[in-house]
Amino acid sequence: MHCGMCLPTCPTYETTRRERHSPRGRIALMRSVADAELTITKDFAEEMSYCLGCLACQTACPAGVQYGQLLEAARSDIETSQITATPVRSIWRTLTLRILFLNPPLLRLMGRMLRLYQKSGLQALVRRCGLTRLLPANLRRLEPQTPEVAPAFSDELIQPNEAASAPRYNVALLTGCVQDLVFSDINRDTVDVLLANACSVHTAPEQPCCGSLHAHNGELQLAATVAKRLMDLIPAERFDAIITNAGGCGSHLRHYATLLANDPAYAERAVLWDSKIRDIHEWLLEIGARPPVCPPFSEPVTVTYHDSCHLAHGQKVTKQPRDLLRKIPGVRFVELTEASWCCGSAGIYNITQPAQSADLLARKVGQIQKTGAQFLMQSNPGCHLQIARGLAESGSSIRVAQPVSILAQAYRQEAKQSAVSTSTNLQT
Repeated sequence: MHCGMCLPTCPTYETTRRERHSPRGRIALMRSVADAELTITKDFAEEMSYCLGCLACQTACPAGVQYGQLLEAARSDIETSQITATPVRSIWRTLTLRILFLNPPLLRLMGRMLRLYQKSGLQALVRRCGLTRLLPANLRRLEPQTPEVAPAFSDELIQPNEAASAPRYNVALLTGCVQDLVFSDINRDTVDVLLANACSVHTAPEQPCCGSLHAHNGELQLAATVAKRLMDLIPAERFDAIITNAGGCGSHLRHYATLLANDPAYAERAVLWDSKIRDIHEWLLEIGARPPVCPPFSEPVTVTYHDSCHLAHGQKVTKQPRDLLRKIPGVRFVELTEASWCCGSAGIYNITQPAQSADLLARKVGQIQKTGAQFLMQSNPGCHLQIARGLAESGSSIRVAQPVSILAQAYRQEAKQSAVSTSTNLQT
C-alpha cells in the first residue's frame, strides 16, 4: 500500500516530515531488506528504533496492514544480525530481558530492594549529596524517572480465588510486571470491580511476564517462551474471560496465536487463549456492568481520558473506558484533544529516544492542562508513569488514575453507605 493515509497519524513523521520516518517509508525499507536490495545496517536499526510502535498507522490503514507484526519481525532480524551489539548493550539486555523478566521471584526481589532504597532515606540522601553525578550519563538521565515501588505486591493484596456473592462469571486476572511492582493497588481495584459485577476471580500468585517487552524489543523466541509459561499457568478453557488492565500487555496478550502459529503443541491453544482475552473496560461493558449508586468522592470531579496507544490501536478499545466513566455519579467527563496521540512512553522509548519522548510528553501535558480536569484517566502503567512525571514537572496538580480505580472507589462508598444504613436500622 502506498496511499499515505497513515502519514498524518505518525508522531515521528509529523515531527520530521521525512518519508523514512513514516510507516510507509519504514515498510519500504523492510521490503528492500526482505528482497535483498538492502542489507541490515545500523541506519536501518536506528530507523526501526526511532519508531514508537504506537500502531496509530494500523488504525488509519484502509487495507488493514499489520504494521506491528512487521516492526517486531524487523527488530528481531536486527537482533539476529548483531549489527547493534555492544558489550554494554548486551549486558543490559541480558540482565533485563533474559534474567529479570524471565524470573518473577528475582524481579520481585529487585523490587523489594529498590523500595528499601527508596523508603530508607538512602535515595533522598544520594540525590541531596549529588552522588547521582557519579553514574554513567545514561543512568544519570534515567535515575529521576525511577518509579516508586508499591508497599505490597498483588499476591499480598489479592487471594488466589475470590468469589462473588452471586457469581455469574468465572474470570482470571493477569497482574503484569510493572503493574504488579508499582500499581498493585490497581490490580486490587480491578478485582473489587469484578466482584461487584458478579465475577469470581482467580489470580495466580506468581505470574510470569506476558512477553510484550521481549516481542517489542526483537526477542520473539523469548516472547514465545514466556507466552507458553503463562498459558500453562492459566488454562484458557477454565475461564469465561482472562482479564488484563494494562493496554500494552493486553495488545500483545491477544496475539499469542500469531506468535505461536508454528508451535504444534500450542498453536490451537493460543487461538482459544486469544479469544478469551478481554481488557477490563471491554469486559465490564460486555457483561453490562452496573452503575454505582454513590459517587467516589465527597465532591463532584472533572476527568478526562488519554488513550493508551496499544489499547486504542492494538485492541481497538476506545469507547468502553469513556462509557464507564460516564456511568459513575459525581464524575463529569470532558474529552481530551489529541487523546490518542502518543505520550512518548511507548515501552522503553523514553529511554532509547529521550528527546522525541520529551517532546511528545510536553505536547500531551499541554493538552491535558487545557481541559481543566482534576483527573487524567488512562489505562496503561507506562502511560501512567510518563504522564504523571510530566504533570509533576510542569507544576500541575492534576492526578493520574485508571477508570477502574475510581469505579472501585464508588463501589466502596456504596458498600460503606449500605453498612451505615444497616447499622442504623439495627439500632432502631
